[in-house]
Amino acid sequence: MTSPETEQGGAAGETPVKPQDGAPRPEERLERAVRAAEQALIEYEIAVETFRIEVENFSRLHHQRLGPMYSRLDELDAQLAEARAARTGDPEDLRKADEARARVMPMPGVEELFHGWMDGDGLFPEAAAMLTDQPVRPPQRVRPSDEARKLYRELARKAHPDLAQDESEQARREEFITRVNAAYARGDEALLKELAEEWAAGPVPVEPPPTPAEELYARLEWLAQRKELLSVVARELEESAIGGMLRLAPDDPDRLLEEIAEQLLAQVSEREAELASMSE
Repeated sequence: MTSPETEQGGAAGETPVKPQDGAPRPEERLERAVRAAEQALIEYEIAVETFRIEVENFSRLHHQRLGPMYSRLDELDAQLAEARAARTGDPEDLRKADEARARVMPMPGVEELFHGWMDGDGLFPEAAAMLTDQPVRPPQRVRPSDEARKLYRELARKAHPDLAQDESEQARREEFITRVNAAYARGDEALLKELAEEWAAGPVPVEPPPTPAEELYARLEWLAQRKELLSVVARELEESAIGGMLRLAPDDPDRLLEEIAEQLLAQVSEREAELASMSE
C-alpha cells in the first residue's frame, strides 16, 4: 500500500513520484469555472443591451407619436385653468393657472443658461475676442510663496531624473517632477508639502505577481461584480415608465401605442369641449 508520504513525494532517500502525464492541473477546475462565467456574462450582456435598445426605440416612437398629444393636453389644461381663474379670481385658481402655464413654457435659450459665459453666438469671451481682433485678457499671474519656492527647490534637487541610473527609476522621477512642476506653477504650497511627504516615504513597494490561481479567483470576482452591475441596469430599465409599458405588450408594442393614442385623443376632445363650454 502506498503511504501518504510516498504520494506526496516519498520518504527520505526515496525518489519522488512524478504525476502521470495528462493529470489535471490544480487550476483546471477554476479555468472551467471562469470560461463558464464569461460565457454566461456575455449572454446576459446581450440580453440587457437588447432590452435597452428596445426601450430606447420604443421611447423614441412614444415621443414622436404621442409627444404632440401630450403637449396639446398641457396647453388645454393651461387654458382651462386660466379660464377658470379669470372667472373666479380666486388666488388658489390663479396659482394653479400659473403652474399649468409654466408646464408649457418654452425652454430657456443657451445664453440664458450660461449667464454671460457665452455671447449671443455661443462663443466664449476669449474666442469672441480673437475673432473680433480685441485684446484677450491675460491669465492671472501666480506668484509662489517663499515656502513654496523652498519646497520646490528641495524636491527638484532630491527627485531630479538625472540623479537616477535605472530607467524605471528615471521614469518614476520624471512623473513625480511633472507633478511638482504643476503644483509650483499654481503656487500650491499645500500640494508641494504633500509631495515632499510622498517623496520622503519612498517608492511604493512592488507586490509580487499573483499566482495563476489568484488571477483566476480575481477574474471570477470581477465577472460576478460585472453581473451585479448589469442586474442593476436591467432592473432600472424594467422599472422605468417605458420599460413598464413594454412589459404590458412585449409582442406588439405598436398596438399599445395606438391604444394610448386613442385614449389621449379622447382626453383632448373632452378638454376641448370643456373649454368651449366655458367660453359660451
